[in-house]
Amino acid sequence: MGWLWAIIVGFVLGLIAKAIIPGKQHSPLWLTTIFGILGAIVGNAIARAVGVDATPGIDWMRHLFQLVAAIIIVFLGDMLYMAVRGNKVKA
Repeated sequence: MGWLWAIIVGFVLGLIAKAIIPGKQHSPLWLTTIFGILGAIVGNAIARAVGVDATPGIDWMRHLFQLVAAIIIVFLGDMLYMAVRGNKVKA
């Protein structure tokens, strides 16, 4: 069940990150989902390091860290994707 939740959370985080980043992102949906999963992992690690990974109720700070990490990873990952595949992809 953990992998299924990771995929769902990564998918949602990736889509939200794509919606927040201005302009068009060219990375495919499967790659955006992977970027979202990485954002969730990095966000959890940062929240754990700061000490807000387990709070009573909804962990808003942890989710905020996950979202910010996903935005950064989607942005940088899309730039890398376009650098590698940019000459082959028509916008």
